[in-house]
Amino acid sequence: MSDGHLFGTFVRRFLVEHVVLDRNLSRHTQKSYRDSIRLLLTFVRDRYGIEPMDLTAEQVTADVVRAFVAHLKEERGNSDATQGLRLVAIHSLFRFISSLVPELVELASHINRIPCRRAETPSVPYLEKEEIDLLLAAPDRETAIGRRDHALLLFLYNSGARADEAARVTVGDLSFAPTASVRILGKGRKTRHCPLWEHTAEVLRDLLGTRTDGPKTATVFLNVRRERMTRFGIHTLVERNAARAAKEIPSLRQKRVSPHSIRHTTAVHLLRAGVDINTIRAWMGHAQLETTNRYAEVDLEMKAKALASCAIKGGDAENGPPRSPRGDPKLMEFLTAL
Repeated sequence: MSDGHLFGTFVRRFLVEHVVLDRNLSRHTQKSYRDSIRLLLTFVRDRYGIEPMDLTAEQVTADVVRAFVAHLKEERGNSDATQGLRLVAIHSLFRFISSLVPELVELASHINRIPCRRAETPSVPYLEKEEIDLLLAAPDRETAIGRRDHALLLFLYNSGARADEAARVTVGDLSFAPTASVRILGKGRKTRHCPLWEHTAEVLRDLLGTRTDGPKTATVFLNVRRERMTRFGIHTLVERNAARAAKEIPSLRQKRVSPHSIRHTTAVHLLRAGVDINTIRAWMGHAQLETTNRYAEVDLEMKAKALASCAIKGGDAENGPPRSPRGDPKLMEFLTAL
């Protein structure tokens, strides 16, 4: 066993103490970081014959990480985007390590200078105003399911919420007075508040009916079994109504309409209405301004209109986890259990 700082000790503290407690990252990000580190440990074991329980931080050099990235591309067939996500996790881990052990700062700096592969940025899929209007009109509002579909589609367009965010919205998250708004729990468990158009508030009140006086923890959008909708159920709902709307407007047949493309539509239409980029960033819950700036590249014909121009009218552990002892054989089990 090589002398040095046991890598598993840092991995445990990073995933439990830093990722969960300090940064409060989403469960999805936690799993992504965990899987990236597990792949790295498996690669080092298979390529260099070093068991995870014996690996030291000093043995994970920049050359080892470069070989790991090459392995992801050439042997696992991962895309540039996936390679980048794995490398981001390793960068974050080594920044954490360097904050704990000054003598490992140089090692970490060499690793963090390894650039992430730039994946080609896909064009932002969004709907034109006529297309979103027809999508919102697609549900049969003579039926209870149609009214639910219309309310959910309208909510997605108004709020720019992700599918999983909309699925989690409760009665208590809605406020109808003095100004209608919704509280949304987004990525990284960050909360944002979004104003609701008057028509959206009216539709949601009608959808809830007497449920507005019930438990505040009750979910707003329910499936046919009166249970909370899943994000997959919301995807299916959007696709079903998009197929119906495509019969009226052929351009929709060429687009893959999803909850996320409705989210993009919200941002593009806000931009066209003259809403400033920082307001859109807060509205959409973007962590980085660069993400919001993508919308500015979609359409250069911004016009200074009021926000109402894109609204739908009513009519139509204290000290962290314990350090792992040297030679702890349960590191991989720990990663699997997270």
